[in-house]
Amino acid sequence: MISNQILLSTIEGLKSITRINMCVMDTEGNVLASTFPEAEKYEEAVVAFVESQADSQVVSNFQFFKVSEDNQLEYILLAEGSSDDVYMVGKMAAFQIKNLLVAYKERYDKDNFIKNLLLDNMLLVDIYSRAKKLHIDTDVKRIVFIVEAVHDKDNNVLETIRSMFTGKPKDFITAVDEKSIIIVKEVEQDQTYVDLEKLANTLLDMLNTEAMASVDIAFGTIINDIKEVSRSYKEAKLALDVGKIFYSDKHVMAYNGLGIGRLIYQLPLPLCKMFIKEIFDAKSPDEFDEETLITINKFFENSLNVSETSRQLYIHRNTLVYRLDKLQKLTNLDLRVFDDAITFKIALMVVKYMKYMETMDY
Repeated sequence: MISNQILLSTIEGLKSITRINMCVMDTEGNVLASTFPEAEKYEEAVVAFVESQADSQVVSNFQFFKVSEDNQLEYILLAEGSSDDVYMVGKMAAFQIKNLLVAYKERYDKDNFIKNLLLDNMLLVDIYSRAKKLHIDTDVKRIVFIVEAVHDKDNNVLETIRSMFTGKPKDFITAVDEKSIIIVKEVEQDQTYVDLEKLANTLLDMLNTEAMASVDIAFGTIINDIKEVSRSYKEAKLALDVGKIFYSDKHVMAYNGLGIGRLIYQLPLPLCKMFIKEIFDAKSPDEFDEETLITINKFFENSLNVSETSRQLYIHRNTLVYRLDKLQKLTNLDLRVFDDAITFKIALMVVKYMKYMETMDY
């Protein structure tokens, strides 16, 4: 429904042009917006007018007009004066408010449609019939972005996102829970995943600087038909979850960039525990000292390059070799050997996943 602020802005704008006082009431005679005081005293007259068959009527030097949409009476408009000019202005104002109603109702209907589409709450035949009725193209490329606030989302985040997509009526912005804002974006023919990641980073920067909000952004894969929107949404949700576990230092995650993290995320916990026990026996990576963990991570960052790793850690090459030898004695895995390094890397990721799932259980 149209907000009272929008209604007030509309009739104040018309008054500034026509110099005619106006008031908008609901069908029970409650004042929603008015350019003159004491509009409440017309409540009984408005209620009586609602019950009448007339579309317009003059009462106490005010002309009353009914504002309906889709055969449903929504508002009563009052215009001060009984002349033909006031009648014409009143009819124009009623027409303007009706157009606002249509626009807002269509926006609400589209928002509802997109929400049900994302949540898989519609039959296939209903998807196409509703899309046709709402004038939404069904066979264009789209992708789903999720913007999740680290804290509860606020209106600043929503308004900043909407301002970025102003003038793009084929993109839809909605929400399905308290923390997330969903963007269903139409993808242009020449747009690639690299372009979409740049767009996500631009949005991230805007929200950080303009809305002063900390957010994480994820997106799914490009789909070619409207019925697949829910798939892209589920992929984006998965990217958010996987990103929190394995890539916590990143704030933009693409589903097709999750790598092995996506595979590990779908492993059952009993299998993970069995794998870790086989690799580390009684020793858990959590028990490694900080120096060892820093050495391991830096060694992986530098693609198992001993010289570069020792340089970045500001230690002698022999010191790094000593640490790697020590780790090999503890785990029976030599990180200088590619197969062992892969096994160790996966094991560390599995441990991260297990710890995350344990916290989710509480």
